[in-house]
Amino acid sequence: MAKPTRQPTIAQELEKLIADLEKSGDSAATREEIGRLRQQLEASRGEASGQSTDAWQRVLLARHPKRPYTLDYIQELFTDFTELHGDRRYADDASMVCGFGFFEGKPVFVAGHQKGRDTKQKLLRNFGMTKPEGYRKALRLMQLAAKFGVPIITLVDTPGAYPGIGAEERGQAEAIAYNLKEIPKLRVPIVVIIHGEGGSGGALAIAIGDKVLMFENSVYSVISPESCSSILWRDWDHKQEAARILKMTAPDLQGFGLIDEIVPEPPGGAHNDYAKAATNLKPLLSRALQELQALDADGLLRRRHERLRKLATFVSES
Repeated sequence: MAKPTRQPTIAQELEKLIADLEKSGDSAATREEIGRLRQQLEASRGEASGQSTDAWQRVLLARHPKRPYTLDYIQELFTDFTELHGDRRYADDASMVCGFGFFEGKPVFVAGHQKGRDTKQKLLRNFGMTKPEGYRKALRLMQLAAKFGVPIITLVDTPGAYPGIGAEERGQAEAIAYNLKEIPKLRVPIVVIIHGEGGSGGALAIAIGDKVLMFENSVYSVISPESCSSILWRDWDHKQEAARILKMTAPDLQGFGLIDEIVPEPPGGAHNDYAKAATNLKPLLSRALQELQALDADGLLRRRHERLRKLATFVSES
């Protein structure tokens, strides 16, 4: 009888990825990804020891190496998906997946950040960090969808926009700002799904919508806990405290009115059951689309603009 093959543990896979990336180069993005993988290694060891799910543990779950990515949700939820490429200016960015498909038999447009599983994919996908051409591609195709009256669904999962020199030279800030200016004008329903990390402007550039759904172990913040810690305390040692005070978890953000609904995850997290995670999302997405499609274009825009104007508004009780 053949001896069963022992599968590598998540910790072993992460250690291999870290070793491969250390050999692949010394760019700022590579160094940042290595740091993040070390945090994921900490998360896998935390799971094994049964640590509680506080804000920092949710950060680690959002970054879990086995967590479903955009293409996994596309496979589970949409049929006849056809990916489109290029910004018609410079290049195609593989970290931003865009295309048309069908949800419950009706046409939709889908755009989302895509991370990689192994070293080769991580490099191809820019570690899930989008360059200017990726944001311009997303806007170009969102405008095409709006032209034909097709609802837009965005899937957010990025640590932030790509930090490379080339991205800055090609107008990273302008590309994000232009998306923030133009997306609210689109006269079709827009549903945003935060299913992993929602990091800073890199996430916000495709996260302007009429309804925002967020998985319970996802995070959404203007800055990562590590970067926040390095600014406030000059080191990364206070990242757990930074995660807590940033109020970046789904319950916190729902309380502030920044997201609309929380998507429950399978026991232990979405990485344990992709199909169940998608099944939990499907009725919430269906209901959001039905509610928004019942509005005419003018009513939709009016509701969207009112919603955006209320964000981060604080009213004194005195």
